[in-house]
Amino acid sequence: MKFCSPGLNLAAASEILWKAGCGTLPVVENGRVLGVITDRDIAIALGTRNVKASDALVREVSLPKLFYCAADDDIHVALQTMGAQKVRRLPVIDSKGALEGILCLDDIVLFAEEKGELSYADVIETSKSICEHTSAFQGLAVAL
Repeated sequence: MKFCSPGLNLAAASEILWKAGCGTLPVVENGRVLGVITDRDIAIALGTRNVKASDALVREVSLPKLFYCAADDDIHVALQTMGAQKVRRLPVIDSKGALEGILCLDDIVLFAEEKGELSYADVIETSKSICEHTSAFQGLAVAL
């Protein structure tokens, strides 16, 4: 599983994302998950600052608040966290804060189909919550 350290520069983090074919990297230090950084975080940081990707660090861009789930959490709890925090991916961490994996909304859709323990309506409601625009973006959608 791919992850990065908070001291890694954005150019190197972007390369990891690109080579792994993913959009999210857990940020790990001393075996503990500190947060995540996404390709979107990197794009916005570079688009709004006058710096080169090799001069900016992950710790300067990744969000300080960590939203996560545990491997034994009920799938509905993970969905609720995703919807409330408007994220499509959650690091899965153990009781010591170590990374065990990443749960993404795509995984949950497949889980719903295979196990039948989750309705598609639950997944759709979570997806709608994630996609709701904040007031800062509502005008942009109208302008487009």
